[in-house]
Amino acid sequence: MKIRKSTEQDFSRMMEIYRHARNFMAEHGNPRQWGATNWPPEALIHQDIQAGNSYVCVNDDGKVIGTFFMIFGEDIEPTYREITEGGWLDDSAYGVVHRIAADGSEPGIGTFCLNWAYEQCGHLRIDTHGDNTVMQNLLNKLGFIHCGTIYVEEDNDPRLAYEKSGKISH
Repeated sequence: MKIRKSTEQDFSRMMEIYRHARNFMAEHGNPRQWGATNWPPEALIHQDIQAGNSYVCVNDDGKVIGTFFMIFGEDIEPTYREITEGGWLDDSAYGVVHRIAADGSEPGIGTFCLNWAYEQCGHLRIDTHGDNTVMQNLLNKLGFIHCGTIYVEEDNDPRLAYEKSGKISH
């Protein structure tokens, strides 16, 4: 597998993967995280691609099998400024991964994408819905620490906030 920036030519395949992910989440006890709003909206994905913050995971045959958003910088995620029931571990510049999804065709796509993202910056933050036990288990397996709760603009459901930093011993 390899990671590359998404292009507009990847758009329809990315939307197929998001449809698959919404169905997968619903089947695994998490129907509200993306399903209630048909998340993510097409306009946002186009915006991510144009801004250069959208990535795809490609298998050895050249097929797009996963996708995610990633950005790195200082204080780059406004919804992460306020965290309750805990606190962030490291206040240095960080990367954020959002909208990570896979088509389920191969094992380890999520692991590969998150490990790649972490290798790019050495400090990642990510959040997930409380019902998304699949993602929570993956984050725990990869050494992310549950830091507290954040809230997103899309809905009123709290999100579990996780962080992994090379500056913090896990």
